[in-house]
Amino acid sequence: MRTQVCIIGGGPSGLLLSQLLHRKGIDSVVLERKTKEYVLGRIRAGVLEQGLVDLMRQAGVAARMESEGYVHDGTQISCGDALIRIDIKALTGKPVVVYGQTEVTRDLYAARENSGGQIEFNVEGVTIHDARTDAPSVTFVRDGTHHRIDCDFVAGCDGFHGVSRKTIPDDVRRDYEKVYPFGWLGVLSQTPPVDHELIYAASERGFALASMRNSNLSRYYIQVPLSHRPDDWPDQTFWGEFKKRIPQGHAARLITGPIIEKSIAPLRSFVTEPMRWGRLFLCGDAAHIVPPTGAKGLNTAASDVHYLYQGLCQHYLEGSDDGIVAYSDKALARIWKAERFSWWMTNLLHRFPEWSDFDLKMQQAEIDFLRSNEAAQRALAENYVGLPY
Repeated sequence: MRTQVCIIGGGPSGLLLSQLLHRKGIDSVVLERKTKEYVLGRIRAGVLEQGLVDLMRQAGVAARMESEGYVHDGTQISCGDALIRIDIKALTGKPVVVYGQTEVTRDLYAARENSGGQIEFNVEGVTIHDARTDAPSVTFVRDGTHHRIDCDFVAGCDGFHGVSRKTIPDDVRRDYEKVYPFGWLGVLSQTPPVDHELIYAASERGFALASMRNSNLSRYYIQVPLSHRPDDWPDQTFWGEFKKRIPQGHAARLITGPIIEKSIAPLRSFVTEPMRWGRLFLCGDAAHIVPPTGAKGLNTAASDVHYLYQGLCQHYLEGSDDGIVAYSDKALARIWKAERFSWWMTNLLHRFPEWSDFDLKMQQAEIDFLRSNEAAQRALAENYVGLPY
């Protein structure tokens, strides 16, 4: 098998890159370890920066997002019963769009299938060969049969546990990591959202987030110890705790109901450098992870796709390798800014078990400063809607 770009990983970043390249006449093959149904069953965040919205339009997959997504001009931060509304549209001139990552992935699958894109599911034993040469290849096994793809470039969009990052030798790669001492218990409920905007709640009992998927599907989170399991939180226990962490007015009008999905996700910050090794490029969770507090996971993957897509277009359409050579430096410069913002938001809103009374006072002072200072609100808004590519 022969292609120009072999993309490892059939999640949103790999599919988006494949679709963008297709529209420029650049061929790709996508390899996915799981089934399509499994990928679409993963529940993820759904706040899209303007940069990702623009990429969806460039990829020709924005129609359903624009008809069903929620355009948000602001977001809210609560501390006890006090609310700070960050008017992101007024402060930056841009909104964000709330549209579930599952729906983004569904739209991209439909586009690739409609255009005859090649996606290989249920692949095992993926191995990247000769990434430092001009003739890399990828081998894999499916249904007991060995396959080989010869290609010009390999895009590793296969997540934190994928093969792509591990292909870069240990003496070349450097990893940076911070593991947080808590997780997020997230639920998906068949109930209307408690508010038309997201609420990030800092309470004495710990963090909470009120989000949504649509007018009758809500996504709620609370901070919990890493030792907890979803079974430790029966539905009524979750609803009772969630109400205690959001402002009383919102708690009074919260509609509870059937919880259809419940899981606990640990929080970590992680970056690997470099993001390019020869003709292998890392994208998204293969190269970096952010805590979900700042809604940057999918959006940082999209910025990687943007830089790689531009570099590959320059190579194939203009005969220049400048974009490919600069890919890692450009991507990492933006990633570290997103890591900083997610780390700052996490410290602003959570309760850390090791914190002293001084630490708690500093957190309160930070929230008070944000409440009273427009420049601080603008800095938050600019990062929330996404720094420019």
